[in-house]
Amino acid sequence: MAWFRKSKKPREVVKERGRSSVPEGLWVRCGGCREIIYAKELKHNQQICPKCGYHFRIGARERIALLIDEQSPRELFNDIEPDDPLEFRDSKTYRARLEESQKRTGERDAVVVIEGHVEEKPVVMAVLVYSFMGGSMGSVVGEKITLAAERALARRVPLLIVSASGGARMQEGVLSLMQMAKISSALARLRESGVPYLSILTDPTTGGVTASFAMLGDLNIAEPGALIGFAGPRVIEQTIRESLPEGFQRSEFLLEHGFLDLVVARGELKETVSRCLGHLS
Repeated sequence: MAWFRKSKKPREVVKERGRSSVPEGLWVRCGGCREIIYAKELKHNQQICPKCGYHFRIGARERIALLIDEQSPRELFNDIEPDDPLEFRDSKTYRARLEESQKRTGERDAVVVIEGHVEEKPVVMAVLVYSFMGGSMGSVVGEKITLAAERALARRVPLLIVSASGGARMQEGVLSLMQMAKISSALARLRESGVPYLSILTDPTTGGVTASFAMLGDLNIAEPGALIGFAGPRVIEQTIRESLPEGFQRSEFLLEHGFLDLVVARGELKETVSRCLGHLS
């Protein structure tokens, strides 16, 4: 079998280790239909999947730009800084986590409060920042939302709160839980005075935020498919030892069972809010 012998060694295949010719972040996989979407198309469509309507999460500043007329609305209470009264530590210190989130997001804490207009209607608006420690509600969030409610009451203009949160901030313990009653009391004064409050719930809105101000609006409006609830589905299933219905704790399920007033797609939200403000005012 001499004729079968190889006279030359096969050439070694060298894999190129250079960067891919496809730029990173050019394509995005949809969390709903799992299709691949061109990132620029997704951005042009307000971060909504053009194929199935799945709503991607967006940042607080993007939310403000979608709802408010002004390109640079006036920001309120931006000088309030978080503290570490319990000197809390888990795998990191609380101060380290705060500094890390501030550096990454450019925000001082998990809420932004602004004054502006929605289709020429004046509002005070608070928007939770989910990218800052999961939008968790600590003392700063409670203080700024309470001040926003008091500002709306003093000016007699509607209050909007856009929620996106994992709930109370465990690093502040009972001080965080106190914010639930504090904000609820401020909202009660708004209602007694006849000043409208619209609550907009986005994905996710859970824990102490759901158990307080997020569900106290004169109208509670949610985006499609948003997870809304107090305890998570897995915790509930383990507690009651039963399987939950399909779509449990999603916007459409809550609307069907009377917990929400409206489920509105992101592209129609500004017009819907404006129309609701017109009726309530």
